[in-house]
Amino acid sequence: MKYPKEYLDEIKLRLKVSQVVGKTVQLKKRGKEFIGLSPFKNEKSPSFTVNDEKEFYHCFSSGEHGNIFDFLMKTKSIGFGEAVRALAVEAGMQPYRFSNFDQKKDLRFQTYKNIFKEYSNYFHQQLFNSNTKEASDYLSKRNLKKNTIEDFQLGYVPWQNNFYEELLKKYSEEEINLTGLYYKNDKTGKYIDRFNSRILFPVNNITGDTIAFGGRIIREGKLAKYINSPETEFYKKGSMIFNLDKAKDSRSETNEVLIVEGYMDVLSVYTSGVKNVIANSGTALTERQISLIWKFFSNPIICLDGDESGQKAALRIAEKLFPLINDKDKIYFSIMPDGTDPDDYVKHNGKEGLLNLLKEKQIIQSFIWNYHISKIDQNNPYEISKFEKEIKNLSYSIQDETLRKYVLEDFLEKIKKLTPIQTSRGNYKYSSYKKTKNYQILKETKILHQKTKNLSRLQIIELSILFIILNYLEITSKKLEELSEIVFLSEKNESLKNTTVTLLSEGKDKKTIIEKIKMTYDKIIKEINENSNIQMIVKNKNEEDVVNLLDDLISDHKEQGNLRKLESLEKKLINNLDENSYLELIKLKSQLNRD
Repeated sequence: MKYPKEYLDEIKLRLKVSQVVGKTVQLKKRGKEFIGLSPFKNEKSPSFTVNDEKEFYHCFSSGEHGNIFDFLMKTKSIGFGEAVRALAVEAGMQPYRFSNFDQKKDLRFQTYKNIFKEYSNYFHQQLFNSNTKEASDYLSKRNLKKNTIEDFQLGYVPWQNNFYEELLKKYSEEEINLTGLYYKNDKTGKYIDRFNSRILFPVNNITGDTIAFGGRIIREGKLAKYINSPETEFYKKGSMIFNLDKAKDSRSETNEVLIVEGYMDVLSVYTSGVKNVIANSGTALTERQISLIWKFFSNPIICLDGDESGQKAALRIAEKLFPLINDKDKIYFSIMPDGTDPDDYVKHNGKEGLLNLLKEKQIIQSFIWNYHISKIDQNNPYEISKFEKEIKNLSYSIQDETLRKYVLEDFLEKIKKLTPIQTSRGNYKYSSYKKTKNYQILKETKILHQKTKNLSRLQIIELSILFIILNYLEITSKKLEELSEIVFLSEKNESLKNTTVTLLSEGKDKKTIIEKIKMTYDKIIKEINENSNIQMIVKNKNEEDVVNLLDDLISDHKEQGNLRKLESLEKKLINNLDENSYLELIKLKSQLNRD
């Protein structure tokens, strides 16, 4: 039985050749390669080389050459299958179990890739069609060179094209629908191209196969500026990195890679001549993504927008990934000037300007410190106390014990310098701190608290999300994908959410949406307004604050949903020790720890 290429590629991705060979051969670094004495022939002078970048070893004395599987087969005198199983264990992967299901999945993936390839090629050509000049003009205005457009295989999807019908000539309806490229209009029964009237950004896996797309609207309007392919059987956003397939080729030249926020940031930086640039594919940077990046670059530099929103996003990433740092794999942050993003900056300052800016990068612990210290009143003992507790908890989360010790010591030393100076009278001196007390409790808040005290946390979260959906439709339109990925506990709430998301995705205007929703969900809306204490929180808040709040609520909903599922599985296992339930429990706990 043939192992799927994706499974073998994953093993090779997780294990460097030098790591496998180094257990048998004593290797020394020499330039880009490693050298050692041949395991295949007795020799006094080393003629055996290992190249991690090219993923092979070569023995000049014996002529032996191959990859990590070949090495184990030849040095251990074992078969290919045994070599694969041994290396899979070393890579921390489950042994591959062949079945009819596996074979069918492999065939589905091949079909999936083929559809994406044809779709990408077709709409790449459409970009240069005279009827779609608006799209090519847009890219020209964004200063993208033709070679960049070709390198990234950018495309354009004209409105009401007939490519779905073309695909039907070769593939079944089910096969096409698995890609997520189209969605069905419930009224007409016709399939609509998800990326209608959008610039296409192909998203490739590590081996260079296109498995998803990002889409950018040309004309500003009510529709979301950017959309991404929905998650599918073969595309998981939290595991994908935009342009890593190309950027990894520069790893022999540098240990650094620039992580930016969006597709256009990547393209602009790439066009300037900086090839080691990637983006986190429309999601907050995940543990899986940073682990994948570290396999190629030990010093990634996160460079988000220079506004407050961008810096807050950078801080969330920093605090989420902070536990993972070690003495080998680091994370840096580069601060864009206020009001600029990498796209803007490189256009005005060029490659050299960007490289000079990156020289001022901050290591993750310095970025966290500097961000927080700029936000607190250093003369306020209560704020300093709170900050100290937060910074200690963050330090304790570092998994590397030795590094944890030194980072904590560094933070504590800095905190000492913030503590107040004791005067000769024994009093502590705070130059500008003034005590302020506010005992007023809003009557409305008190009433709402009484109404919601019997609701579960998950129920309150759902009502809060729905309140924002109904009252901030423009903000909701930018979060359609995130909202589609969560499932509400209440069927009626889920129905209201899905209806609103569908209407927004179809581009319906605000008035139409409100009328349709009120017609069907009037009682639910009344319940939401009566029980949503969030209405007091969002009162007088700006759009940015509401967006951040919605992001937090969605994240919290996912966590609470997993906790409920975890509780259910634990109860199930008490009564019946089922292996499948146990494995699901372990997987769920692992997921919760990562989040």
